[in-house]
Amino acid sequence: MKIKNNLILAMDIMELQKAEKVCETIGNQIDTIKIGYPLTLAEGIKTIRIFKENYNYQIICDYKVADIPATNSKIAEQTFKNGADGIITHGFVGEDSVKACQDKANEYNKDLFLLTEMSHPGAKRFLQKDADEIAKMGVEMGIKNYVAPATRINRLKEIREIVGKDSFIISPGVGKQGGEAKKTLEYANAIIVGRSIYESENPKKATEDIIKSTK
Repeated sequence: MKIKNNLILAMDIMELQKAEKVCETIGNQIDTIKIGYPLTLAEGIKTIRIFKENYNYQIICDYKVADIPATNSKIAEQTFKNGADGIITHGFVGEDSVKACQDKANEYNKDLFLLTEMSHPGAKRFLQKDADEIAKMGVEMGIKNYVAPATRINRLKEIREIVGKDSFIISPGVGKQGGEAKKTLEYANAIIVGRSIYESENPKKATEDIIKSTK
């Protein structure tokens, strides 16, 4: 997946009208947004098509899919049927559950992103100890896209070493969580930024400043 300016907007806004206003303000500085449960549960899965049709965005659905294979397959299918370009799935559920999402991504010719380690402090207690094995599992499964934290550069670097230089890593935690854009892009292919943009009084300038900081 090619991502303009190596920047993904995490659209964790609860109201579609407000989310669209942010998009209109930002303009064409980005071409990819990440939609999670907050907006989907508040406004419905129709939001995927709305953003694609009105703004021509690539949509990554951050559903952190983490269920048994049969359920994962249904979630992935509904996500892709409604126009998503990618879906994020947890890796700790094991190869069979991840493969269910991978199979649907292949069926629809879309992207699967394997979540190795999350960006918040609590991830260090449980997820971190298994993140390397999750990344290794992804490599064994032929997965090319990964999610790894911008908030712990050493961990991002280590995960990059496992998945290899040709894999594609998107990295959350830049901005409000403390991750630095330019440093993160030494190891990631794209950064994920949410509140620093959509909570800003001037989302357009905030986006411009983040892009400039990566140069």
